[in-house]
Amino acid sequence: MTKSKTVNESEPVVIKKYANRRLYNTETSSYITLDLLSQMTREGREFIVVDAKTGEDITHNVLTQIIMEEEQRGKNMLPVNFLRQLIAMYGDSMQSMVPQYLEASMDAFRKNQQQFQEAMKGAFGGGPLAEIAKRNMQMFEAAASAFGNGVPGMPGVTPPAGAPEGSKDEEINDLKAQLAALNAKIDKLS
Repeated sequence: MTKSKTVNESEPVVIKKYANRRLYNTETSSYITLDLLSQMTREGREFIVVDAKTGEDITHNVLTQIIMEEEQRGKNMLPVNFLRQLIAMYGDSMQSMVPQYLEASMDAFRKNQQQFQEAMKGAFGGGPLAEIAKRNMQMFEAAASAFGNGVPGMPGVTPPAGAPEGSKDEEINDLKAQLAALNAKIDKLS
């Protein structure tokens, strides 16, 4: 009987890296790319990468390579000053402490991010603030569609070809009335 693997299983997937730089996923018996390894990392999937010839664990090198490729694509998360400081730490007496510090910092950042997301869900999940947020979004969408593509960077819907010019004025007046009503509700809540 074979045991099916799940995403949350504790055993990491073994990836073999061959001399021709190809990566082989032993779980799916298929060749994969660094992009797929990056996606697995984002999904929280544990894996280790081993050199197919020597059996040496090269996970650190492959993860560093993924970061380098992401940085080259213009998705810069590592500021130049940070990289310089990191390089300067190599050979320093404090070098051994840096990995634990960075790991603890990232864990704290993740926890803060989760708490912020939960707080935002709680703030806008129900009650009067949720209604205000919903109406603000409706007004924003209405304003974006009223301005169309005329405002750079603002998402908008191009008005239908047969739409009369007067309808924009009416829509603006409606938005002003909605804004006044929202302001009155906010004043009541205060």
